[in-house]
Amino acid sequence: MISVIGIPFDEFSSFMRGPAQAPPKIREAYHSDSANYFTEGLVNLKDHPGWKDEGDLALPSGVEAIEAIERAITEQLNKTDKILSLGGDHSITYPIIKAFAKKFGKLTILHLDAHGDLYDNFEGNKYSHACPFARIMEEGLASRLIQVGIRTMNTHQAKQVKRFGVEVIQMKDWNANIRFQLEGPVYISLDLDAVDPAFAPGLSHHEPGGFTSREILSIIQNIKGNIVGADLVELNPTRDQTGITAMLAAKLYKELLQLLLQTN
Repeated sequence: MISVIGIPFDEFSSFMRGPAQAPPKIREAYHSDSANYFTEGLVNLKDHPGWKDEGDLALPSGVEAIEAIERAITEQLNKTDKILSLGGDHSITYPIIKAFAKKFGKLTILHLDAHGDLYDNFEGNKYSHACPFARIMEEGLASRLIQVGIRTMNTHQAKQVKRFGVEVIQMKDWNANIRFQLEGPVYISLDLDAVDPAFAPGLSHHEPGGFTSREILSIIQNIKGNIVGADLVELNPTRDQTGITAMLAAKLYKELLQLLLQTN
């Protein structure tokens, strides 16, 4: 069984707030009459017995929220096989991975993002949404971290890449023929700003030069491996005036669910 959990947290966003409002917006788009419940692989997710939406976590503020997320995901993994988390900003991935590592051991993480999120700390906050993968790697929670779509590299993060042995495919080096055949327990972390803001304006960070909607869908649809969990983060409804980014998030939500169901 796959559980879907909303994690409405954005206190550690560095630029603007808003992603805490995303989980209900993704669900609203998912249920919109403008689309249907089928994935592109013809899986009908409506009333599908393989997954259940567990609703949103009620969280305290500050660092206590990070600890509460880890506890909640740990408890849920004791009752279910896999979890798809709806953020929220990217700071939620660190406590999620801590919980997953307890059950699955060291993970292979495929991280799709405009940003490496590898800062040792950002503006004095080591739990910032700019830092989760530094925390994950320094604690040895992943055996392999592959970052795809990066287009904000700087000298500090380049040093962190070398320090932690991260495999980075910067957006400038992307090739549409690249496919991911991954070993071990695999976790996918999908930041919507991997997508170009022309296709996804409802994001806090408008970083030009990203994936098209079709390219990001194709990447997800062609991942091979034992996928044990995923998160979908950084939708900012306050910037999504027409709702098109929420509709893209709902589309990716469906494709991620199919991926998890295929390897259940």
